[in-house]
Amino acid sequence: MKTEKENRSPHILNTSANLLGFCFIVLTSVKISKLEESSFIDEGAALAIIIFMSSCLLSFLAMRSTTTRAIKMERSADILFLFGLIVLFITTILITFNIIK
Repeated sequence: MKTEKENRSPHILNTSANLLGFCFIVLTSVKISKLEESSFIDEGAALAIIIFMSSCLLSFLAMRSTTTRAIKMERSADILFLFGLIVLFITTILITFNIIK
């Protein structure tokens, strides 16, 4: 069984769920403002939503599992979370610096 130090699933689930909500807010804001050049922002936010939702599901399943697959699911959730952060960072940079033309 994993020790408390190794059990990152609750932290991944909590943070992924919060960032998932943030991505929905970004996507909704872009749709409401009807920006003409919002294609990359839409796609980045949608990709981040898919990634963070996958991370949430894997971390939840890792917490509920008692088998050795829990470690693999937690590791996958961790990697997806990091990838989601990178996608969200790039999307935020595109919004902030108006790189989209």
